[in-house]
Amino acid sequence: MSLPITSIRAPVAIPDLPPAIATPQQGAGNFGSMLAGAIGRVDQVQQNSQSSIAKFLSGEDEEVHKVALATQEAALSFDLFLQVRNKVVSAYQEVMRMQM
Repeated sequence: MSLPITSIRAPVAIPDLPPAIATPQQGAGNFGSMLAGAIGRVDQVQQNSQSSIAKFLSGEDEEVHKVALATQEAALSFDLFLQVRNKVVSAYQEVMRMQM
């Protein structure tokens, strides 16, 4: 599930975050499940793309633009997940460098 892109608003007009995003009150155990869910969604998009390509190549009723869209969606979702992973690793490394 992705959040829709909205126009820029004044800070007072920003609504509360939806419950799908982990908050500190939900506990530390939810980070692992959120990460596993994100990996599962990226994998599902990759599998949908592969099945779309297979249907197209086998001559089934699959249009070329749908195959291209599915492939691009898979590439973008993987790239987004990779960048989020990089940011999480970077934040972890920064925290580990902090002196107590």
